[in-house]
Amino acid sequence: QVQLVDSGGGLVQPAGSLRFSCVVSGSSVTSYNMAWFRQAPGKQRELVAYILNGGSIEYATFVKGRFTISRVNAENTVYLQMNSLKLEDTAIYYCNAAPPLRTPGTPGFSSWGQGTQVTVSS
Repeated sequence: QVQLVDSGGGLVQPAGSLRFSCVVSGSSVTSYNMAWFRQAPGKQRELVAYILNGGSIEYATFVKGRFTISRVNAENTVYLQMNSLKLEDTAIYYCNAAPPLRTPGTPGFSSWGQGTQVTVSS
């Protein structure tokens, strides 16, 4: 079973930047569709960005142009670079790994990191 360890959260001012990392163990990062989700207080978990095992990338509309997802195969790691952070980006961010034929976050077929808190505040 693949294991994910995500990190990189913290407190940042609006317009600031953070970078998350998700280290994959137990398998190759290229064997999975990798994604970042987030969950704000009182809200449902939502997809932020994903990179498919073949390399295709998509972003949620609310982060396009601000966030960048990337994968470093040699490090077995997926990154999420977040720039121009807004107050509404405050949430717990989770790394997710799904099998190639599964949509990221599919219940029962995905693995999750432990989550990392981001607080955007002035």
